[in-house]
Amino acid sequence: MPKALKNPVELAATREAHLRDGAAMAEFLCWLDREAPKGELTEIAVVQALEGFRRATNALHDISFDTIAGAGPNGAIMHYRVTSESNRPVRQNELLLVDSGGQYADGTTDITRTIAIGDPGEEARECYTRVLQGMIAISRLRWRKGLAGRDLDAIARYPLWLAGQDYDHGTGHGVGVFLSVHEGPQRLSRLSEVPLEPGMILSNEPGYYREGAFGIRLENLIVVQTAPALGDNRAQLSVETITFAPLDRRLILPHRLSAGEKEWLDAYHATVLERIGPRLTPPTLAWLTAACARI
Repeated sequence: MPKALKNPVELAATREAHLRDGAAMAEFLCWLDREAPKGELTEIAVVQALEGFRRATNALHDISFDTIAGAGPNGAIMHYRVTSESNRPVRQNELLLVDSGGQYADGTTDITRTIAIGDPGEEARECYTRVLQGMIAISRLRWRKGLAGRDLDAIARYPLWLAGQDYDHGTGHGVGVFLSVHEGPQRLSRLSEVPLEPGMILSNEPGYYREGAFGIRLENLIVVQTAPALGDNRAQLSVETITFAPLDRRLILPHRLSAGEKEWLDAYHATVLERIGPRLTPPTLAWLTAACARI
């Protein structure tokens, strides 16, 4: 528990690491949007490019784990690792799932984005929007102090459950500070009985996987924090999102989102642009401005 409960110095440092990493992710996503339509990318090329953008920060100690870059049906393999034998072209009209992170002296990052390559179709957008709704639900959540990950895990699944869908992994794991990218005892999982406490860092990563077709996962890191008093003044907790990278608006069905979900998404994208924008090259800043437009 002393390791899991980050102190203010650790939290300030890891926020800076996430801003640095978010800028590298924006440069990568801009590059991907420019290169993917040419039809020459492979999963290995995507992995190498993303690591290159992180190394260009001159602060990367190492990647957090082997980058997952799953194109099309490979994205449905939850713990996929590309090899020379499995290396697949990044084809048009498919989804590309990229799960990656960096280890910096001031923090550990772990982020997943699912990106549209061309037009992956209406069904992919329906599923992506449900996964996004689950991530937003955790991001907006307030709960009574004393609850554990098992009490919150289902909230991220609710939009998928309404459509008869689900995912076969926990909603989130603990994350360290320049340490374990998977850290206990905190988890967002049906199996976790450890009460969540302020200072814990967790991933927020619902997903949906259709074997032989596509995979969708969206992941931000969050910090548990004390929530302002509300209602009958019971002690409550909430979360602060510390990952900053745009979510692919081309895959979002706005009419499926509630007013509150749209408000959260627009506020998140405005914050991404405000905090990451000053760190970017001019072409990427122009790209990010468009990517973070109001839904």
